[in-house]
Amino acid sequence: MDFSLTDEQVLLRESVGKYIQDAGGVERHRKLAVTEIGFDPAAWATFAELGWLALPFSEEQGGLGGSVTDLMVLSEALGRGLVREPYLHTAVTCGGLLAAFASEEQKQLYLPPLINGEAQWAFAFAEQSGGYAWDKITTSAGGELASLFLNGAKITALNAQIADHFLVTAMVDHELALLLVDGDSPGITRTCFTAVDGSKGAHLEFDAVAATLVCKLTVNELESALAPALIAIGGESLGAMQVLLEATVEYCKTREQFGQPIGKFQALQHRMADMYLKIEETRSLLYYAAILTDEGDDQAAAARAGMKVKLAEAGRFISHEAVQLHGGIGMTDELIVGHLFKRLLLLSKLFGDGDYHMERYLAQRAA
Repeated sequence: MDFSLTDEQVLLRESVGKYIQDAGGVERHRKLAVTEIGFDPAAWATFAELGWLALPFSEEQGGLGGSVTDLMVLSEALGRGLVREPYLHTAVTCGGLLAAFASEEQKQLYLPPLINGEAQWAFAFAEQSGGYAWDKITTSAGGELASLFLNGAKITALNAQIADHFLVTAMVDHELALLLVDGDSPGITRTCFTAVDGSKGAHLEFDAVAATLVCKLTVNELESALAPALIAIGGESLGAMQVLLEATVEYCKTREQFGQPIGKFQALQHRMADMYLKIEETRSLLYYAAILTDEGDDQAAAARAGMKVKLAEAGRFISHEAVQLHGGIGMTDELIVGHLFKRLLLLSKLFGDGDYHMERYLAQRAA
């Protein structure tokens, strides 16, 4: 299997990297973290102008027809810059679900504003006692299928503080379903929160809220549709881990102890070498999962689960090592290290932690 990038993917990575040099970084991250919406609308418009929002969608849907591997490359580059814009939540997650399950009429209505950067979306799926089980939920919708009313509550819906539309998992006629809810519908209560990494979101309550059925679906169908989101999470995490290693190596070159840079101490060199190995292990599993997903291989689901397990383990290891080798300064607000630590923590939990995906991996391998 060839893990090398195409010329187009290399150009994509370089163009995003150039943008990140000018518009990314810890100072921007800190400033946006204290704003109400948590990101820069002007930057989001730039994402649309550059075609990044269109990348995951087919040409028939008004997109660029990018592959999952293209999405991985873009996400990795964004992860290096600690970008706060909700690309993962709006374009990849909700966009992917709409592309997979929405009717043609719904796609024509909702995809163009999303691709043009005119609409924000949030995926509301988590519940207080549901854990990571997609179908262990109490939120439900009743009435006629053409006119449903949604009742229940969802927690920690990222980007929900500003979302124009929600995609909500709920039970309809005792079956798992995906519903579309307009953000300005009566009966919605948003309680905003700030996540550990500074991301914004909201807890949602629905009281007889008008909802449109997108589809009824199985857990496997839902997880398959979220495959691009898992790959994007992997890409962003890989970019963040690479920056943590680079920052640690640079710090160890300049921080002196006993009259010499601490990077000359063999014990610390071994620890940084272990960080590098964890990154390369993650990269291999991520590229493998992305390629199998693009090919529609039967082993793609197991590969994605294995990648997510490694992501949780490697992200935790690299974050801890980066902080420890920096010392107390590693968790200060001024350095990027602590911010990336928190971002990796959130990404490792999103759509299932390491334990959850280990169970998924074993189930897939046994099938």
